Amino acid sequence: MNKKESLFTKYQAFIIAILAIVQFTVILDFMVLSPLGAQLMEELKITTGQFGWVVSAYAFSAGVAGIIAAGFADRFDRKKLLLFFYTGFIFGTFLCAIAPSYNFLLMARIVTGLFGGVLGSVSFAIITDLFKMEFRGRVMGFVQMAFAASQVLGIPVGLILANSFGWHSPFWMIVVFSILVCVSIMIYMKPIDAHLKLKNDRNAFQHLAKTIGNTTHIRAFMATVLLATGGFMLMPFGSAFSIHNLGLTMKQLPVLYGITGVSSILFGPLLGKLADRIGKFNLFFVGTVISIAMVAIYTQLHFTPLWVVVLLNIVLFVGISSRMISSMALISAIPKPHDRGAFMAINSAIQQLSGGVAAALAGVIVVKTKSGYLEHYPELGYVVMVSMIIALIMMFAVNEHLKKKLKEELQEVPI
Repeated sequence: MNKKESLFTKYQAFIIAILAIVQFTVILDFMVLSPLGAQLMEELKITTGQFGWVVSAYAFSAGVAGIIAAGFADRFDRKKLLLFFYTGFIFGTFLCAIAPSYNFLLMARIVTGLFGGVLGSVSFAIITDLFKMEFRGRVMGFVQMAFAASQVLGIPVGLILANSFGWHSPFWMIVVFSILVCVSIMIYMKPIDAHLKLKNDRNAFQHLAKTIGNTTHIRAFMATVLLATGGFMLMPFGSAFSIHNLGLTMKQLPVLYGITGVSSILFGPLLGKLADRIGKFNLFFVGTVISIAMVAIYTQLHFTPLWVVVLLNIVLFVGISSRMISSMALISAIPKPHDRGAFMAINSAIQQLSGGVAAALAGVIVVKTKSGYLEHYPELGYVVMVSMIIALIMMFAVNEHLKKKLKEELQEVPI
């Protein structure tokens, strides 16, 4: 048996695949709002600020759900938790698919966020339970492919459906596909309950309070706040900026997202492997430098040829993917097994709440003129770049803690 064959068992490969697909549907549900932004603002007659709240509503409700779920996250089989929240996510997406107005859509996004926002934390807890740290970069790399796949398969198809059948149709696509995924989890995933055998006498509220109050956890949570800012600020207005500021057409958007997504799919596993080889923080540093450079260039652009926009997007997503893969691998190593579900739930909640604030703030900073042109986009870029620099400092502190923790564990090994 060669080395590649021995990395993961068939069941582990299934777990990686199914969790990546779950993330694909959840991320697609969120990301599809960005390319639909121009169409939604026109058809529902809403402002950039109102659209920012459509994005933020999901994030805020996801954050609240994460905090509530944190106290109970380590008291149940993780498979059951996954199925419970995934079923709720499907129902919320169904409400989006039938939304007749802005207010109904806003309510539907709140429902979707209450369930969908917790799925990431459950998935990462499962990954941390089943995979060793030395292989976790690779696993995160494959799961990160969900972001790219949501662009390659989901966003272009979603745009085509929206252009042909209206903006509701992409949500119908997500509902049908997610039902099939849910059935696969029910049939093939084994119970994940090893953490239940560990001693934990605290009740749900004590468990939540102790997880939040841990000083080591606080460092990681602070890093997460900064990590969430960049993506949530730029993403909601990506399609509107591409059309009204860069001069692309609605028909060119699927090409832009498709090519960028294919590139991200190819880079995802490679970046995960690179994270395990050169070190998670080293990759995070490189990804941050690339991301800052691309944001500085991208947010200053005006009318630009499609091929230039595609090239810049590819490099930008390499930087963003490098940051996400490496940071999640590092942060996942922080909690102890019996606190893992709660930590991941709280971390996800903080990420969603921070993202909600960032999206709402972006809606205030960016102003749409009568022609559709977005003003103050460069200022938005400055805010994102500053947040990336501070996040780099915070992740350095997290990495130093993990190095110290590993050194102490090696010293405790009996001779």
